[in-house]
Amino acid sequence: MNKRSALIALSLTAMLVACGKQEAAPSATSAAPAPAAISKIVVGLDDNFPPMGFRDEKNELVGFDIDMAREAAKRMGMEVDFKPIDWSAKEAELSAKRVDVLWNGLTITEERKKNIAFTAPYMENHQIVVVAATSPIKAKADLAGKVVGAQDGSSAVDAVKKDDAVFKSFKEFKTFGDNVTALMDLSTGRLDAVVVDEVVGRYYVAKKPQDYAVLDENFGTEEYGVGVRQGDTDLLAKLNQALAGMKQDGAATRIATQWFGKDIIK
Repeated sequence: MNKRSALIALSLTAMLVACGKQEAAPSATSAAPAPAAISKIVVGLDDNFPPMGFRDEKNELVGFDIDMAREAAKRMGMEVDFKPIDWSAKEAELSAKRVDVLWNGLTITEERKKNIAFTAPYMENHQIVVVAATSPIKAKADLAGKVVGAQDGSSAVDAVKKDDAVFKSFKEFKTFGDNVTALMDLSTGRLDAVVVDEVVGRYYVAKKPQDYAVLDENFGTEEYGVGVRQGDTDLLAKLNQALAGMKQDGAATRIATQWFGKDIIK
């Protein structure tokens, strides 16, 4: 090889080395991009659960919990979408990330805490017994031999079964897809009583006081909270902060008074 050929060969080698350096794969130790901040939450709900969440005559979602969720989302700087779900499958919807929160009169129970993280309680509720206005049933003891109903997957079912002696005295215990259907069966005589969340039961009784009555006895007191996936600690903290602020500045009281005529915020 002459001197000129040697110089050309060296130049080509240098160019190949330089190109190889430029095409080297990025280091595996490069810092991963920070996760994007949450800008929207999807609220799972039963859209036939007045006055907590239901559809009005325009088929628009309205209700106490709808207004509470919108106000909380605004304070967190997030958009909010509402997704009607099968309420009996609510935990599966949450764990599968099809919804971000469960916000629809969700009772805080020790059993649910195994799979759901809850905010601090925002209201107190009772499981009341609704009967026909002309019913001879005046106490829980009178439910012996009667047909009693409740919404499937609701805390009413757990509350009734917890009172073992009364539960075993029923002739039959029926569950329904929603409270509206259960109350319709009560009004037509297919049920003797319905066990239901107080906020729902009294809402319907107030609309038709000539048709329904509420027993003085109930199946226990409970608290409502917003359900979040376990591990979503950042969202949980933001929700708690928003709810606390709404209680402190009176926004929660205003929403409650609008729907219930009084302050039921805990």
